Amino acid sequence: MPQMTMLTDGPLRTRREGGVLEVTLDRAPANAIDLATSRIMGLTFRAFRDDDSLRVCIFRTAGEKFFCPGWDLKAAAAGDAVDGDYGVGGFGGLQELPNLNKPVIMAVQGICCGGGLELAISGDLILCSTRATFALPEIRSGTVADAASIKLPKRIPYHVAMDLLLTGRWFDAQEALRWGLVKEVCEPDQLMDKAWELARLLEAGPPLVQAAIKEVVREAENMRFQDALNRVSKRLLPTVDRLYGSDDQLEGARAFAEKRDPVWKGR
Repeated sequence: MPQMTMLTDGPLRTRREGGVLEVTLDRAPANAIDLATSRIMGLTFRAFRDDDSLRVCIFRTAGEKFFCPGWDLKAAAAGDAVDGDYGVGGFGGLQELPNLNKPVIMAVQGICCGGGLELAISGDLILCSTRATFALPEIRSGTVADAASIKLPKRIPYHVAMDLLLTGRWFDAQEALRWGLVKEVCEPDQLMDKAWELARLLEAGPPLVQAAIKEVVREAENMRFQDALNRVSKRLLPTVDRLYGSDDQLEGARAFAEKRDPVWKGR
């Protein structure tokens, strides 16, 4: 792994190389998230969003046994309110963070369940270890996996999502791959290398186009096709308007005509 700047903020560690930020949740023993941790995560992801020198984020957790089980039940039992202030990005810092128009890669190992799985599907691309296991067990404790109930049927086949939500059953990495929940299944010792390889590929891409893709996908999710297309073609989305008036769009056309690789400036 290349040398990177490392910062530590309580349960989070961050490292960066060029335009890639790696964020590690390290909260033994299971990387569960309490209110304070969620708020720190939100501030970290907001800083990533607002830093023009950063283009891609990799999110991982420490250890091999747990990715994240979601909400810290021990903290809840000690008085941490489930409906408390999760911070600027909602639970885990990502689910409700507005205008995050940069790619986020999730590197999942070990147990990924409940709110941890909801956090994972808040990213754009998920890589997982062969040892990763997944579940939405909230139904067994008499509660609703709220974010997953909204997002999961839009990401994988409806009947599969309903099976997972209604039974709370566990499924493995290969099943997650089969349903398209994850992009790739890696050997445990290759997971982070693969995540960084993907991050560097995205870092080399056109940031204004990536931003426009994320905004279009997000805004179009609940629109009729023609309404969404009209918003794009009329440049009513800020990222699309910026892209169509940018030097990068001209650079893309020039590079194609000159049969060379484009040099993206993000402007």
